[in-house]
Amino acid sequence: MLLAGDVGGTKSNLAIYDAQHGLTPLIEDTFKSASYPSLKAIVAEFLSDAGVHVERAVLGVPGPVVGGEASITNLPWLVSETALRDALGLEQVKILNDLEATAYGLPRISEHDLFTLNDAPPRSGTMAIIAPGTGLGEAVLVYHDGRYHAIPSEGGHTDFGPTNLFEIEMLRYFMGKFGHVSYERICSGRGLPLIYEYLKMNRFAPESPEVAEAIDKADDPTPVIVRAAMDHVCELSIATLNVFVSVLGAEAGNLALKVMANGGVYLGGGIPPRILNKLKDGTFMAAFVNKGRFDDVLAAMPVHVILNDKAALLGAASYGLGL
Repeated sequence: MLLAGDVGGTKSNLAIYDAQHGLTPLIEDTFKSASYPSLKAIVAEFLSDAGVHVERAVLGVPGPVVGGEASITNLPWLVSETALRDALGLEQVKILNDLEATAYGLPRISEHDLFTLNDAPPRSGTMAIIAPGTGLGEAVLVYHDGRYHAIPSEGGHTDFGPTNLFEIEMLRYFMGKFGHVSYERICSGRGLPLIYEYLKMNRFAPESPEVAEAIDKADDPTPVIVRAAMDHVCELSIATLNVFVSVLGAEAGNLALKVMANGGVYLGGGIPPRILNKLKDGTFMAAFVNKGRFDDVLAAMPVHVILNDKAALLGAASYGLGL
């Protein structure tokens, strides 16, 4: 019996699998991560409610995993393979980076769970994943010795590189506010409200009074901004999403060039499926291929949005079952 998990800054998906049923979960549940003091507390509650005994666990977590330990990005948790194994009475616990887990899930995702942004001819080769959600995750999938191997990355925390004069001025502002400015600082669920406030401060576009009121009342303004932009009810929200998608496209292109992702570029995370119509309007792909002499190289790479929100859970289970 295997416990697989996809731990996120907002929610954590847990499920139990066995070899007989393969990647069909026997029991599954979702938890609000911030409502718990630790990952151990979530897992203990899940296993207690499930009422079954598991021997092993594979958990995808946000943040770098070093020596079997990880400080969870955007949560005040320290996760340790050894501590979880001993506290929960398991035989083995393996922690993966969350995007590493998503990468392992890619070969298991059906075509019906993908939306294609760039329908270039598929080719064998390295795949790249970039996933804006609470943060910004990145990973790479390479094929070697008859199977795919995931390579974790913290590329979302690399220095933000502006591509136009507007972004240069935005970077100046955020550097004054935060010092270091990463792609995650701008291109994530946490970054959208920062873009919104910057544009509002500079009177870049008019703000809807109804949206302003909704943002004031919301615990998390990001869904409000995204909804208003997608519904075309607030010019400031629309402008915010334009900036977000352009930065996402540029960084996806950066990642694709660095690893030569001829096997395809995949957009994961919670945000892309919610903004499909915006991703389709050309803003993303224009920024993605805008690489000077290498425009044609990027244009030849397939680009897909992952619609299956359980891809990381699928990958953790696949890893644990040895599939």
